[in-house]
Amino acid sequence: MTETELIRSCKEGDPKGQKFLFEKYVNPMSRLCLRYLYNESDAVEAMSEGFVKVYRTIQKFQYSGEGSFMAWITKIMVNESLMYLRKSRKLLLNTNLDEAGLHQVTDSYVEKFEAEYLYEAIRKLPHGYGTVFNLYEIEGFSHKEIADLLGITESSSRAQLTRVKSRLRELLENSLNQ
Repeated sequence: MTETELIRSCKEGDPKGQKFLFEKYVNPMSRLCLRYLYNESDAVEAMSEGFVKVYRTIQKFQYSGEGSFMAWITKIMVNESLMYLRKSRKLLLNTNLDEAGLHQVTDSYVEKFEAEYLYEAIRKLPHGYGTVFNLYEIEGFSHKEIADLLGITESSSRAQLTRVKSRLRELLENSLNQ
């Protein structure tokens, strides 16, 4: 089934199309939610809510080329994960950072590590740290979009990203020295 056929089928409320959509996107969406929530049961709950929202709002989706549907679903899942964090009060961001006091961290250091190892290091960070990092570095959101999503300023988003990269560097350096 092509992407456009899948969308049409779901817009018509066809259970087979809905099942196919779920089966096609469940694995990448569960990994995405887990990147934000760190706990499998929390991730499953947020992802389930996300799929419900996908099915309820698919009528509003306007196909704009290959990849637009995946991007739309991804945005829903990110928002559901962030809402879950807010509800559970796990989204704790340090919004009183002094940007002038933060030092520059080079991205090349982080790039040296395998994705799985980096993923485990990110999971060791407080939720707020991992959230900003995921939104910016993995999902490709701008600092303005992150600020809007999290209810913080753009400068807080930038400062948080700088701090998370610094903390990641420390975690990775410590693990290499052990």
